[in-house]
Amino acid sequence: MMSLAMTVAQAATEWNAKLGDPLHIWAGNPDAARARAWADAHMAAAQAHVDGLLAVQGARTMENTLRRFDEAQREMDLAGSGAGLLTNASPHKELRDVGDEVSQKVSAQATELGLNPEVYHALQAVDVSQADAATKYYLEHTLLQYRLSGIDKDAATRERVRELSDQLTLQVIHFQRNIAESQGKVEVKDVAELDGLPADFIARQEPATDGTITLTTDEPDYRPVLTYAKSDDLRKRLYLAYNGRAYPANEELLKQVLETRAQLAHVLDFASWAQLATIDKLVKTPANVRALLEELAKAAKPVAIKEYAEILAFAQKRDLGLTAIPAYSAGYWMEQYQREAYGFDSQAVRAYFQFAEVQRGVLDTAARLFHVKFVEVTGLELWDASVTVFDVVDAADGAAGTMLGRIYLDMHPRDGKNKWFNAGTMVTGVAGRQLPEARLNGNFSGGADRDPGLMQYSDVVTFFHEFGHMMHAILGSHQDWVGTSSFNIEWDFVEAPSQMLEEFFRDKTIVDSFAKHYETGEALPDELFAKLLRADAFGRGMGYERQIALATYALELHDRAPEQVDIDAMWRESGIKGGPWQWVEGNHGFTTFTHLMGYSSNYYTYSLSKVIALDFFNQFDRESLLDGPAGMRYRKMVLEPGGSKSANDLVMDFLGRPQSYEAFRTWMNEEFQGNK
Repeated sequence: MMSLAMTVAQAATEWNAKLGDPLHIWAGNPDAARARAWADAHMAAAQAHVDGLLAVQGARTMENTLRRFDEAQREMDLAGSGAGLLTNASPHKELRDVGDEVSQKVSAQATELGLNPEVYHALQAVDVSQADAATKYYLEHTLLQYRLSGIDKDAATRERVRELSDQLTLQVIHFQRNIAESQGKVEVKDVAELDGLPADFIARQEPATDGTITLTTDEPDYRPVLTYAKSDDLRKRLYLAYNGRAYPANEELLKQVLETRAQLAHVLDFASWAQLATIDKLVKTPANVRALLEELAKAAKPVAIKEYAEILAFAQKRDLGLTAIPAYSAGYWMEQYQREAYGFDSQAVRAYFQFAEVQRGVLDTAARLFHVKFVEVTGLELWDASVTVFDVVDAADGAAGTMLGRIYLDMHPRDGKNKWFNAGTMVTGVAGRQLPEARLNGNFSGGADRDPGLMQYSDVVTFFHEFGHMMHAILGSHQDWVGTSSFNIEWDFVEAPSQMLEEFFRDKTIVDSFAKHYETGEALPDELFAKLLRADAFGRGMGYERQIALATYALELHDRAPEQVDIDAMWRESGIKGGPWQWVEGNHGFTTFTHLMGYSSNYYTYSLSKVIALDFFNQFDRESLLDGPAGMRYRKMVLEPGGSKSANDLVMDFLGRPQSYEAFRTWMNEEFQGNK
């Protein structure tokens, strides 16, 4: 077996040499065959490490067993991340197809490893009595994951788990691919329908020869139309197009996903998928998820009732006969209300948020807060020419100049690219072996002719949010093991660092560093910013009711037998209960609810993470957010440990106590001033 392992390892090394940079699937501008070969090389290297682990004779040690196991994980992680990049970002369909194909193969290999009893027993036998706490935690967590995968079951059961896992992988990939390749369109034949939209938005529209303008469901079109268009009919048409993407194909796929997950849970002796999916999270049980959501609803619902009463009364004065505000008009009436009640015009604010300046501001803010530098890297071969790259260099005392990792900003929409906003690792770092690399997938305006890239307030917050993930990925992936890197923390904590960074945007000093009028260079006026903050506090109750409803929907899809699930009816119920906006028939938004794939039943993650994030933010000195001591303490105690310990310990280390709901209640109940 050892000679076979050496042969496989040698073959992988030779493949990597032929392919150029072994870390990057896009190296050498690959065609489909070359991309497959790159992935095969890393999967072969992973198998070589497993074979070497199994060939060990004598005592099991961290180096001859746990290290080889971790190196196998590292190679599979590279192959999987490369495949995910192709699926979600490649402009070439044949490479997106390869991404799907490789993702299935990597998942199958990971399942094979996770169901291998010989590997499990080898890991059980490793002596970690002299190891550090992080290594002990890693091994303990790894053995738990094996048990949750059914390693203690008989061979027939393990084979069934394997079949179901492979089946689930394929279904999830198809669901996500359908979203990436779907795009709703609405034709505008009368330019008067664009009344109310910003001038820069109208300027970038290119009419067809007959004068027809085609709007898409991509974010640079969708969000402005729903916010500013005076035409009720245009808002409704685009809303339904947006919430009809990937329908009905993804409804059927979601049914299959729920059935497969339920079968997998039952094979593993869990009553439901939700029970299996929460057992290794901070909350532990579906019942605790419900308790969390009920606690948050106590704070959000009274605020939501007050908010909706104000906005409905306002709208009824301007639209006689209006009895309720439909969901497709929520953004429009919020905008109109904020203009009058707070003197806040988000179109006026957009002029101060030009994409290029916002990006610079985000980088500068993160550099000061986390004591790093971002050095732009040019001349690289990338999967798309629009991507910008920065090396992250340590600027902390005693470590200045040390390379920490690399980030890729893929910020604008294009055909075939993932339509949402997310950030994640492309290369998981390992101390002394591999520096971390992360990518931000954005769909912001800008990056095209005649488009200055003016952003709405919510776009800027989204940018800050996703950059929080980026910094977690880079700073938290310098552990001794792949398995203790940043995103190997409990998944219901993973949104806390990103949501915490959102709060920094409420500081005028920080905003002043990048909020300049795109034509005059004028700084964002203090009065306008004050109005922005007051307006921003309005709508939190209604917004959080929706979050709670989505978390409840995700949980209930997975916490009952599939035959008791009516996907469409439950979505409708979620829309009706999840806030005051009137339900719009024809809304099939569950078909693009991507979190149902990655988070499955655990969309509550955003809610628990918000509680933690606000508690974290309260530890910062409001008079010196970026330069006070809390930033470095946060970096050292929360981000840098990655997944080397439980998130509960990270919270205790930073706060000196468990998280509390108090900061959330305060945030939810911040006074908003209407037209009183």
